[in-house]
Amino acid sequence: MGLEVFDNYECDGQMEITDCTGNRQLTHLSLFTGIGGLDLAAEWAGFKSVGQCEWADYPTKVLEKHWPDVERWRDIRELQADEFIRRTGIKPGELTVISGGFPCQPHSTAGLRKASSDERDLWPEYRRVVSEIKPRWVVAENVRGLLSSESGRFFRGILRDFADMGYDVGWCCYRAADIGAIHARERVAIIAHTNSLTGAFSVFDRNSREIKEWDKGKKVRCKNRKQSKMGSGFDERIYTWTGQLGKSRLVRVGSRTSGEVDEIRDRLTALGNMVVPQQFYPIFQAIADIELHR
Repeated sequence: MGLEVFDNYECDGQMEITDCTGNRQLTHLSLFTGIGGLDLAAEWAGFKSVGQCEWADYPTKVLEKHWPDVERWRDIRELQADEFIRRTGIKPGELTVISGGFPCQPHSTAGLRKASSDERDLWPEYRRVVSEIKPRWVVAENVRGLLSSESGRFFRGILRDFADMGYDVGWCCYRAADIGAIHARERVAIIAHTNSLTGAFSVFDRNSREIKEWDKGKKVRCKNRKQSKMGSGFDERIYTWTGQLGKSRLVRVGSRTSGEVDEIRDRLTALGNMVVPQQFYPIFQAIADIELHR
């Protein structure tokens, strides 16, 4: 028990991790990283993680274990463009994609839904980082409640912000169950790209096709590519959903120390907040295909 959050993590058995980058490097910065669900999805599609930003202690320990060589920030308010350039060597406009799920508590139907009046609303910081680093793509995620937050005004504000920054933007909503998970976990995916890219929104068509391929049990991979050496602990592994995921397991805490109980709680919280990698893999794969003109 502990930081082995991904050590036995298994997902769709039809997936193979492959090197989709060819001679061009696809780069990825994650915000509100958690334990790296979007980073894992991006790396499956051939992206290299160059930076992560996560506030909480336990997820940070998980990231340090599985991505020891990736640049890391704890507070998004301290992630500035000049520091990003100094630490990664990537200048504004050169990064391929920024991803991340900004805090969902202000928008979740399970909460008070204070939206922009909630102190946990960090969309303005997310927007600032995007405007300063200027990635070619942005992949944001949140709960479905985002669409109706403040009677839809908050979401319209996000779309307006992207337009003001020079991005075209689209969105879709689908469930982890749509790619074979045993739980629903419906999420909104917001995909934005610099409006200098032509035909970029074929990402939605490509994304839909790949999800359907999963349903048919077909392999989702880049053909004729060698398996990548990602250096993150996940290379050359096959990931499968297993029957074990459908079985509940009782965690006995009566004889455990307070420290062990705290670690169990932190682990379950991290898993509960995690983005399901398989859910967003088709989006990153579609972006990679577009970037590499496949």
